[in-house]
Amino acid sequence: MGFDIQERLTAFAMLGATWIMWLLVLLSVIGVAIILERAWFFLSTRDDLRQLRQDLADLLAKGDLAGAARRMAGSKSFEARVVQSGLDMADKGPAAVEERMAGESRLARLAMERNLAFLGTVGNNAPFVGLLGTVIGVIRAFHELDQSAGQVTSGLMAQVGEALVATAIGLLVALPSVAFFNFYQRLIRGRLGRADALGNELLSFLKAEGSDEAGSESAAAE
Repeated sequence: MGFDIQERLTAFAMLGATWIMWLLVLLSVIGVAIILERAWFFLSTRDDLRQLRQDLADLLAKGDLAGAARRMAGSKSFEARVVQSGLDMADKGPAAVEERMAGESRLARLAMERNLAFLGTVGNNAPFVGLLGTVIGVIRAFHELDQSAGQVTSGLMAQVGEALVATAIGLLVALPSVAFFNFYQRLIRGRLGRADALGNELLSFLKAEGSDEAGSESAAAE
């Protein structure tokens, strides 16, 4: 039984590593497509956050919640979308607003992380796929060496070269995938952090307004 398994694995190795290289090329093409799509996605959903925060603060200072909602709706950023979801619940109190914005933040994270798992998977596993090609190339090289009775032939050198190329392609596919995966994850954390900062502007206003109302009611009761 062990001999049969070894024989089958050897036969599989004799198929060569060319298909592995094409697989890596395919993964690379898909990865580049995802990188470009995500780049366009993030560029198309950005805004001037400093100006957005200033506008929100000014409108809240005037107590113009409707104006703040319109300003947020006019922005294409996820940060504004999170705050807008909170403004929609402003009449329900700070607790409801906080819960609503937390839910919208989770949805925003899911939207921004779409397809990034593929990049992470390719980045982590492409070197191992390349290593498989290297192992297959080494097996074929030993087979060629056996066939040539220990003589170094052009066929042997070709098999060794194929083995090394498989490893190199695996690394070339993995490195950009890992780099852009980490870059996009940092970008997502930054955007969600800015969304939290904008949300805190709204929450601080609502809590201060609630305290003022409570103080007025207490003073009237006295």
